[in-house]
Amino acid sequence: MRRLVGVVLLAAGAFFIVLAPLVKFVVADKLIQAPADQYTITELRAENAQYFSTQDLKVLTGTLDITVTTRGDVKEAKDDHVVWDQFTSASDVTNGRPGISMTEFRSAFNKYDGVGVNCCGANVDSEPVQLEGQIYLFPFGVEQKTYKVFNSSTRKAYDAVFAGEDTIEGLQVYKFVQQVPPTVVQSLNVPASVLSMTAETGDVAADRVYDGTNTFWVEPKTGAPVKQEQQRHEVLKTKDGVERMPAFVATAVMTPETVTGLAKTVRDNLSQITLITITLPLVSLILGVALVLGGIVLLRVPSSREA
Repeated sequence: MRRLVGVVLLAAGAFFIVLAPLVKFVVADKLIQAPADQYTITELRAENAQYFSTQDLKVLTGTLDITVTTRGDVKEAKDDHVVWDQFTSASDVTNGRPGISMTEFRSAFNKYDGVGVNCCGANVDSEPVQLEGQIYLFPFGVEQKTYKVFNSSTRKAYDAVFAGEDTIEGLQVYKFVQQVPPTVVQSLNVPASVLSMTAETGDVAADRVYDGTNTFWVEPKTGAPVKQEQQRHEVLKTKDGVERMPAFVATAVMTPETVTGLAKTVRDNLSQITLITITLPLVSLILGVALVLGGIVLLRVPSSREA
């Protein structure tokens, strides 16, 4: 009987010892992923922003509150990708102008590394787009290198360059900075009077030109940004290349409340990652070694019948 128990302990111990690296290096990679049922509301604020008000037909200056609502489309989450819909609304709280800007962005991306996937009706304001680079998240296990990050305003991906380490809400994070070059995002006809072109009459052809600097503070284990800053410089230029007026010039930063909430979510995710990648494998290994040692002891100690 003692020999049988010893054999069983050896077998069970070997199982748990083999299980430990499988959990850490195989199972963990499948369990650590972006959620299909994502739902978050983040807030940004832009002080002293300038924008052209279509209601007032002039440039206004004020403080903007920007709300970003992100919701996962669970039904479209299949295989290795998830689908998220994002709605962004900006309101001028200084001049009492709600909804001065509203945009929608539907995207799909790999749930393990955050890279865009072209499927599922990806679009910006109902216009189809080709996704590339990181969409919302950086990869799990972010490295100190350059990543391409998709910009929904220009509908292209640009380099986000590693710019050092930082601490946000007690979390060690990596800082990435992305420069977006001047890009025509819309061509339109504008009344010459609105552009203060007194020598012209009627409508004048103009381009809406966007450039900016986006900064991401990313927790490296989860790949989740815990803070963002968007420096947006959008102007109207006539076809002669002359900048006629600001269209949307602002520096938007996530509010302290949003940063605190994101940091809490990241900490919760870190606890789950630690459980999967460290705690469970370590417990499995210790248990396996203990069972093997117990089995060896039982097999080596002679039974009372053999004594």
